[in-house]
Amino acid sequence: MEVLPAMLEMGNRSQESRSFESSIRRKIIGLAACLAVSAAVSFPAFPQEKTADLASQSLDDLMNIEVTSVSKKEQKLSQIASAVFVISSEDIRRSGATNIPDLLRMVPGVDVAQIDANTWAVTVRGLNGRFSNELLVLLDGRSVYTPTFGGVFWDVLDLPLEDIERIEVIRGPGASVWATNAVNGVINIITRKASETPGAMVVAAAGTVDQGFGTLQYGGKGKVGKDTSFRAFAKYLNQDHFPNSSGQDGGDGWGLSRIGFRSDTSLSPKDMLTFEGDLYRGREGNPGFAISSITSAPVAVDRETNLGGGFIQTVWNHTYSSGSGTNLQLAYDEYERNDVLGETRGTLDVAFQHHFALSGRQNLIWGIEYRYSQSRTVGSIALSLSPPNLNTHLFSAFVQDEIAIVPARLFVTVGTKLEHNHYTGFDTQPSVRVAWTPNAQRTLWGAVSEADRNPAATDDSIQANFGGFTGPNGSVAIRLLGNPSLSNERTVSYEAGYRMSLAEQLSLDLAAYYSGCYNQLTTEPGTPFFESTPPPPHLVMPLTYENLMHGESHGLEVALNWKVASRWTLSPGYEFERIHMHLGPGSQDTTSVSEAEGSSPLHSAQVRSHLSLTHALSWDASAYFVDRLTDPVIPSYTRLDTGLTWQWNAKSSLSLVGQNLLKDRHEEFVDSTASAVTTLIKRSAYVEWTWRF
Repeated sequence: MEVLPAMLEMGNRSQESRSFESSIRRKIIGLAACLAVSAAVSFPAFPQEKTADLASQSLDDLMNIEVTSVSKKEQKLSQIASAVFVISSEDIRRSGATNIPDLLRMVPGVDVAQIDANTWAVTVRGLNGRFSNELLVLLDGRSVYTPTFGGVFWDVLDLPLEDIERIEVIRGPGASVWATNAVNGVINIITRKASETPGAMVVAAAGTVDQGFGTLQYGGKGKVGKDTSFRAFAKYLNQDHFPNSSGQDGGDGWGLSRIGFRSDTSLSPKDMLTFEGDLYRGREGNPGFAISSITSAPVAVDRETNLGGGFIQTVWNHTYSSGSGTNLQLAYDEYERNDVLGETRGTLDVAFQHHFALSGRQNLIWGIEYRYSQSRTVGSIALSLSPPNLNTHLFSAFVQDEIAIVPARLFVTVGTKLEHNHYTGFDTQPSVRVAWTPNAQRTLWGAVSEADRNPAATDDSIQANFGGFTGPNGSVAIRLLGNPSLSNERTVSYEAGYRMSLAEQLSLDLAAYYSGCYNQLTTEPGTPFFESTPPPPHLVMPLTYENLMHGESHGLEVALNWKVASRWTLSPGYEFERIHMHLGPGSQDTTSVSEAEGSSPLHSAQVRSHLSLTHALSWDASAYFVDRLTDPVIPSYTRLDTGLTWQWNAKSSLSLVGQNLLKDRHEEFVDSTASAVTTLIKRSAYVEWTWRF
């Protein structure tokens, strides 16, 4: 949902001017200092210990990690013609992060910005916003993208981080096998099998901002059937508020409780059935703006939002042979939020896929999916949908063929997604990918893909009143109206990449891209009209959406993994991105171009360090540099997180973690829709105790 901040000027605060060049120097010095401290500590020689994690694997092993999110089947990372980053369970444990958005900061090409204590803006390859509508996010293959606003509610995407096996991040289009809206990236969060989390686990933590959070979990096998493994958990968090621009209570503190389960049953040597689900309830501060009448000026108000929802999902995997199998997934999820819109949405999703070998050189995968979603909204004088209740159907199918032109060396993958959606009807999204592996240590790849974004419900049917004023000729109201005649936003991307590993010390993952963007949304003035109700009688100055912007983006992403010593690993990353947008003939939009070009940083960099100090004590540090944003204006900043973990025995550990240590408070993002008021991210620390038995 796009709003016109230039016209309304809601929530904008004047920024203190500062020198961009000196800011860059300070941030780079901060990154260098982090590395220097790590290096100073690492010089003593320690005897090497054997550990069962990714740090103990060779970099050649890391090149052969198997991922499933690119083609919906297992593939070695070294043979994939796509920009993929895998966050492992060890990366998660060492990060010190307490939520999924903070975990994603380590991925080059992923832009993470926190708006307030409970709201994030997350995107891949630009165009960031609270609802980044060109990013598809999945949990165990189930979409958590909301078609109402076109994005993700990151506050309720909360689960025990200890249960995550890995997070696969595809930078670039994934629509040819997944779905419309997988335009700039796909994030698939994959949880552990129940058999991998046996016994009891207690996690208890407390800190300055995360005042209290923890998990109780129990898992086992044979309790409900000799071939069934299960786990059940309860999770809780309570987070303090952040300060607003004047240093006062920002009113954005929040709490969330969740219970969930997973079971995995071996029906036969060739059949596996997974059953999982959860329920959550919470309440969060959500300060914003309100109007008392259709023509009154907006005023700041404190309000709270009740959160509720859950999902249930079952997946049946059948294996015919080592190269052939089927997957049937059935899921239902529901959420409710009593915010300004007041929505309850339930979604049923049924998907089937089949992969098999056509010959010794061809692997084919195809699938079909049906999704039914039912939305009910209450609305308010400030925000409503017309109609308020809507049922939508989505039908889709995909086919993808991987052809080994030269066995084990040269692969060509062609595929397309066919889809019929409620808003724009039938659509196709093809892709062609080529991967060349001259040897086991090197991969060159290239791809051409088309991906589209469907309009969200707010694009199609929003009625947002921003208040107004009384002039010499009477009352005037300003209103944003949806446009049911919108087309899909379309992107054609050209990508190339190179992966390599050098012996045991260094691996490199490089990706470059150019994307052409078409039919992008603009906000255009409409023809004024008169209304007598609601009172007082007033002239409406309407605004509406049109597809009158186009442009291009290009960028470079680099990720390295360097074993400096047997006990010290450094993982630096860097991203450059530039976006150019242009208005089409007839457009009178004054804000969309600058917002699209300036809502993501030109440069960003990160470096993660892991150091085993002793057999039981480890030190992890992460530094993230984010370049300034130009619209809305946000100064550049560097975030430093660090943590010490004492693993005093095989079942118990104690961690001390500090976050945002370089500055007491800083600003990361301003939500242009004014649906969340920006507060200042605070320096924080917490202590966490984990006990397994």
